[in-house]
Amino acid sequence: MEAFGGFLVDEKAVRVENIFLDFLKSFRLGGEGEVYYEAEIEAMIANESTTMFIDFSHVMLFNNLLQKAISDEFLRFEPYLKNACKRFVMERRSNAIPDDVNKDINVAFFNLPASKRLRELTTAEIGKLVSVKGVVTRTSEVRPELLHGTFKCLECGGVIKNVEQQYKYTEPTICVNATCANRARWALLRQESKFADWQRVRMQETSKEIPAGSLPRSLDVIIRHEIVEKARAGDTVIFTGTVVVIPDILALAAAGERSEVSRQASQRSNGAAGHEGVRGLRALGVRDLSYRLAFIANSVQISDGRQDTDIRNRKKDADDDDHQQFTAEEQDEVQRMRNTPDFFNKIVDSIAPTVFGHQDIKRAILLMLLGGVHKFTHEGINLRGDINVCIVGDPSCAKSQFLKYAAGIVPRSVYTSGKSSSAAGLTATVAKEPETGEFCIEAGALMLADNGICCIDEFDKMDVRDQVAIHEAMEQQTISITKAGIQATLNARTSILAAANPTGGRYDKSKPLKYNVALPPPILSRFDLVYVMIDDPDDQTDYHIAHHIVRVHQKREEALSPTFTTAQLKRYIAYAKTLKPKLNSDARKLLVDSYVALRRGDTAPGSRVAYRMTVRQLEALIRLSEAIARSYLEIQVKPHHVRLAVRLLKTSIISVESSEIDLSEFEDSRDNVEGNDNDNGNNGTDNGDDDGNNGTGPGDDQTTNGRASVNGEGGSGSANQQGKKLIISDEYFQRVTQALIMRLRQHEEDVRQSGTGLAGMRQRDLIQWYVSQQNEKNNYDFVEEAAAEVSKIKAIIESLIRREGHLIVLDDERQAAEGEGAPQPPVSRNDRILAVAPNYVID
Repeated sequence: MEAFGGFLVDEKAVRVENIFLDFLKSFRLGGEGEVYYEAEIEAMIANESTTMFIDFSHVMLFNNLLQKAISDEFLRFEPYLKNACKRFVMERRSNAIPDDVNKDINVAFFNLPASKRLRELTTAEIGKLVSVKGVVTRTSEVRPELLHGTFKCLECGGVIKNVEQQYKYTEPTICVNATCANRARWALLRQESKFADWQRVRMQETSKEIPAGSLPRSLDVIIRHEIVEKARAGDTVIFTGTVVVIPDILALAAAGERSEVSRQASQRSNGAAGHEGVRGLRALGVRDLSYRLAFIANSVQISDGRQDTDIRNRKKDADDDDHQQFTAEEQDEVQRMRNTPDFFNKIVDSIAPTVFGHQDIKRAILLMLLGGVHKFTHEGINLRGDINVCIVGDPSCAKSQFLKYAAGIVPRSVYTSGKSSSAAGLTATVAKEPETGEFCIEAGALMLADNGICCIDEFDKMDVRDQVAIHEAMEQQTISITKAGIQATLNARTSILAAANPTGGRYDKSKPLKYNVALPPPILSRFDLVYVMIDDPDDQTDYHIAHHIVRVHQKREEALSPTFTTAQLKRYIAYAKTLKPKLNSDARKLLVDSYVALRRGDTAPGSRVAYRMTVRQLEALIRLSEAIARSYLEIQVKPHHVRLAVRLLKTSIISVESSEIDLSEFEDSRDNVEGNDNDNGNNGTDNGDDDGNNGTGPGDDQTTNGRASVNGEGGSGSANQQGKKLIISDEYFQRVTQALIMRLRQHEEDVRQSGTGLAGMRQRDLIQWYVSQQNEKNNYDFVEEAAAEVSKIKAIIESLIRREGHLIVLDDERQAAEGEGAPQPPVSRNDRILAVAPNYVID
């Protein structure tokens, strides 16, 4: 350095400034065409920006010495680089921006050859130009920062300009007036000082970079000027800037003590008290000062390489063409993928290739990644376009594999566990800012996954009060918080992929979904698709799964040969999300008809859907149809898209085909004879009440595997029961049960309104009603089929009384007349009076 006019001049810095100015004036991409950074000036003028963005790879191509100087001593040369940018702008566009002569032009570098891990930012990197990658966990509000202050001396009235602030409020050391020795009494002239937008961001290292057994580390990042508000909580961001050291005043304060900087008004008059300096740190010596690292960023770049898009493809400039973000090569690749034969099945197979089978669940995840079209009503109400999917299944069915895959393929995604997540951890919480003491909002998992996917494992293990907290986020896609004087509505525009285990450890196929999983109906109805994975032993399926797993362990990447790679899949999904398909008239009519049919099936007796069909399921059909149209890169939703969406919804909401039920223990031989006599309208007697022997004829019909078969052999009833079992499907059992109970409830209501008659129905009348209902539907081609159905219904009724407890037998009039202690003659089962148990609730 040399002294010039009383000031030291950094000759090396001046040379760097001149070389950098030559770079701005002469660099042409590929050595041809116009000067590259003249277009940058035009962009600055158009955007009213004061920051010039420099591609660092251009500097490397221009001059290696310049690149090395900037990389190694960026903090030293930064003011000179800014001055070079200002000179370049004034030379090229002096007439265009005459009012900006006194404004500083900031310089921002991006596209460095390599980015460092957060743990690699040590004191050796202080002052260097580096890039660091991390996840944003907290952002502060944008505040003004004093860059260069203008101070007025309160002793002599002198003015000192351009006092640079050294990462804290910095006053002049001494008045420039030779006759004034003021060192303490200053007044800041705000109108003549320079301020800039300032924001502090908390960055945490990504989960992949955390060493084994270590906790994630965090670092404060300071961003200024036009790049504030570019990074949001949950973004994985590449910050480019430099590492600096700042005093850690807060860490030095005693517990419970808030440090406040306060200087004495007149140190000379207060004697020893004037040497206290910073109150709250009285016992602090100069050697006890501690410092911490911070990162000052001059550029912010989203890690997926697209700053102007997110998972929902909401661009900053809505007037631009969405396809402009993709290069011609990328668009050609997407079209080639679309033209592949059997394209849809191949792209489904490329989802989670390490998992064997489960094609419907893979289709659901693909449609969730694509999503529907977000819409707004005239009142400004948001109509959800994101698709929520829930996977319920036995242990070791690859549920977590699906969640991990979805979290890895989407940029803004959060993976969490329901048991370790509270309501505040999922939504948002109010915390106190450690430095200012003010309350601020800290984002939870759903906020961090805004415009992304939130994967929640062990969803059923969440507390009920925590589950209630996400009701609003799942449907309205907002989070309302009112706490500590803060009232705000935050965005949570995310798709939720949840995995849950059955309540008993294994899925009970004899029960509906709501009895198998500890989730309330309001949450279940908010899932567009709910799939059940059951681990049933099957030799062929088990062989293929084992072969696939062993092959993956043996050959690893070579064992997986999906048609499309993960990178291709990401590009295809990003491109498809730019489309906004609309319903045509045929698809609209089919949607209405399909919804009406689903509602009709929901109200039918014995309906076995997982949850009630509501308008939410109609909206789910619309979202699924739009996502399917996006997967085919079509701008119209057509009927075949709707049919596929209806099929997916049906396979989702219809409960799993349950196991067969053995009712042999409830089949009595005397019922067979009674069924032959009484159920055909004859006034027969109870021929089977006195012994267990069977006669021959149609009353001996037995049922095996739900099919009627006529037993042509005579003999005892016990021999028949040992040879043939009454086995029916659970679906048939539930359908008959619902029909009988609804009939009994209707009868009770009629009796209550009329005030006369028995509260229950005789068994023979109930069976005759059911058989007549089925006969009207032409369900019987032969008399033997009706007789076989009667036998099954009697066994079902006996099971509902003795095992299920859904029905009760009321006392017969003859029994009531005999008295309590008299011997009770056996009553024919067909003459029993049946009623619904008081504690039974119809599904």
